Amino acid sequence: MIAGILWTLAYIWDRLLGDPRWLPHPVIAIGRCISGMERFLRKAAPKNLKAAGFMLPLVIVGGAYGITWLLLWALSLIHPWLAWGAEALLIATTIAVKGLQEAGMNVYRKLAEGDMDGARYETSMIVGRDTAELDEPELVRATVETVAENIVDAVISPLFYALLGGAPLAMAYRAVNTLDSMVGYKNEKYEQLGFASAKLDDLANWIPARITACLIAAAAWLFRIGDAKRAIQTARSDAKKHPSPNSGWPEASVAGALHIRLGGFNVYKGVRSFREYMGEPLEILAAKHIPASCRILRGTSLLFAALGLAALLLRGGWLL
Repeated sequence: MIAGILWTLAYIWDRLLGDPRWLPHPVIAIGRCISGMERFLRKAAPKNLKAAGFMLPLVIVGGAYGITWLLLWALSLIHPWLAWGAEALLIATTIAVKGLQEAGMNVYRKLAEGDMDGARYETSMIVGRDTAELDEPELVRATVETVAENIVDAVISPLFYALLGGAPLAMAYRAVNTLDSMVGYKNEKYEQLGFASAKLDDLANWIPARITACLIAAAAWLFRIGDAKRAIQTARSDAKKHPSPNSGWPEASVAGALHIRLGGFNVYKGVRSFREYMGEPLEILAAKHIPASCRILRGTSLLFAALGLAALLLRGGWLL
């Protein structure tokens, strides 16, 4: 019963308040630890970075889980209410429904105002590709792809792991995801050192990504946001086209639901690359598709929150 209440409070906290700037965020501390570990490993094993890279998830992910567990245990010795409050707050810091929606809507507002430079700047804050030359359809595509992909990374996955193991496991997942975002690149600098981190992130998101695709279709139908049938069809046919084993599922599902096509040519630091198309261009990409993708984000998260709460209440606690 308590676990269900705390899990729900964490979700409500994020939906209403997001991540207040005055509150120290654990991901910042995780990021600093990753940077420190990276420097250490490059000096300690410069000729064997792939093997050394296995230390990153071992230390960072294990440390995130252990420190969170110890903190909650220590607070419980003082008073159970302290541990419960910290548990809800820590879970809330691992999810980002409000922050992701605000990031998408910042781009939409600039486009609605006709401020293309402002829209390009806001888009550059949430994507890695070059945005200086992007027109409105490409800015919309970049934003919708980011919102769709992060429904998994920033919402469903952390909620999924919080459902299984409370704040310690949710924080461990956040460490996995932060590792991937910092060192999980397939380039000359990180291909060896970040190999283990990237593979662990793929593994951690495998189940949540596929759950998310189903929930996107359900949300499209239940909240009348888009085409649920096409969302399922597009996910099944096009998800595998994405270079990531997981990101294609939410992106393809959103593309199908909104009758748009995602993927295409992107430019990263001046280098042009092509990503396979997902979905059919039944509608031309336009600014309206950004708030539509944000509605899918909210609907999907709400459905998972409802299902998760029901599961916790039925089991009477964390599932593990």
